[in-house]
Amino acid sequence: MPPEPPAVHRATPPESHASAAAGAPAIARAAPPVQPPAASAARSDDDSMAWFDDAPVPPVAPRPAPAPAKPAARAAAPVEAEPAGEDTAWFDDAPMPPPSATPSRSAANAAADASLSEAAPSRFGNATDTAASPSASAPSDLAVASHAASELASTPVSDEAIAGMDWPALQAAVSTCTRCPLCETRIAAVNGRGAERATWIAIAAAPSAADEQDVQAITGEAGQLLHNMLKAIELKPDTDVYITNVVKCRPPERNPSGDEVIACRPYLERELALTGATMAMTFGQFAAKGLMMGPAARGKVMHYGANQLPVVATYHPDDLLRKPEDKAKAWADLCLAKASHG
Repeated sequence: MPPEPPAVHRATPPESHASAAAGAPAIARAAPPVQPPAASAARSDDDSMAWFDDAPVPPVAPRPAPAPAKPAARAAAPVEAEPAGEDTAWFDDAPMPPPSATPSRSAANAAADASLSEAAPSRFGNATDTAASPSASAPSDLAVASHAASELASTPVSDEAIAGMDWPALQAAVSTCTRCPLCETRIAAVNGRGAERATWIAIAAAPSAADEQDVQAITGEAGQLLHNMLKAIELKPDTDVYITNVVKCRPPERNPSGDEVIACRPYLERELALTGATMAMTFGQFAAKGLMMGPAARGKVMHYGANQLPVVATYHPDDLLRKPEDKAKAWADLCLAKASHG
């Protein structure tokens, strides 16, 4: 029987031994995700925005007496956001109006009273004069005085007068304002609302149709959502925040013009001064540009005016009601503002 052939030993390639000895290089692990702020503890996507909907409903502010009859209410503008491609160069180039030499509202009223006082003696003269002159010109004097009072009452209030107003005078001036053509189409001018001494000021672009009907800034479902947003960052809406608009009258189916923003600017400046606010949030794209009078964007802290007031921009509550998926971005903006204010 022939001998068996010797067993063949197959050599392992050297490079295989080297590879096995060295081992594969370690794979770098991704850094753990950044944890959200303590105020926004880990929650599921479905629950993270629950605070928008579950916070208590704010009390309904008392409505003022109805305004005199005006043109019929117009349909609400569908979106407050700036139209695509709108040229905003006027924010940078619009000249500031020269100081007005016209009398303030209080001066106008005083002058009107003086005119009526001068007319009174001729209208209510003694019996002898009346009997002797049946065709006296008293009615004409009264008509002249009435016309003068009407003319003075419609005189636009000056920037200087606004800068010295207290809250009652400022609210009266806004309600009767004739500083731009919106006074001819509005149903009512809309004053701000909230705390008169506030640490935060919330600024939208202009009243909506619902705001104009209620004569209240950011009302209805949008107002409730705003209330919930403020409470989510531990603010007390009634005592910590003042809510207002860049422009106090609703433009008809459009964003405010540059002239309208400039005409209303003294009112906003006075609101900032009277509240003493140390943090501002703008709601809506046009509100941010209208306040800053130039480029503005979300996601960063801007600064406004000589006092370098911190400003953070976010979505208008009406936009969030139409597009709830943006609530997460709005929450990030609120956290940024809260952190910036300290």
